[in-house]
Amino acid sequence: MSTQEPKIVVTSTDMERLRTLIDTTAGEQAETLDAELLNAEVVEPTQVPPDVVTMNSRVVYRDEDTHETREVTLSYPKDASLEQGRVSVLAPVGAALLGLSVGQEIEWQLPGGKHKRLRILSVTYQPQAAGHSH
Repeated sequence: MSTQEPKIVVTSTDMERLRTLIDTTAGEQAETLDAELLNAEVVEPTQVPPDVVTMNSRVVYRDEDTHETREVTLSYPKDASLEQGRVSVLAPVGAALLGLSVGQEIEWQLPGGKHKRLRILSVTYQPQAAGHSH
């Protein structure tokens, strides 16, 4: 059973930084992110819709299986902190959130064959929409 991958949107700045990160990071997590980026639509930072999860965005999502809601900030690995709710883009959930927009959901397989399904409920902060460059 394959799940249709939702179309994701990534800013040109994020794409450039993420490509550098992938090039300097070994392992499955970098490969997963690389695969995500292959399907991305790249837009200029000023053109990204305000409801799209970009790097350093704060996002509220719901686990469609447990109905648990979480708010996290999508971060680069060096800034990631569970205590501060900052999820690395190299973590499975981080790679899954990148580029999605409000209302979209994504499903992926966890180790052991279980599936995880998340739905984006809101983007409470997006650097581009707030006029902040990073």
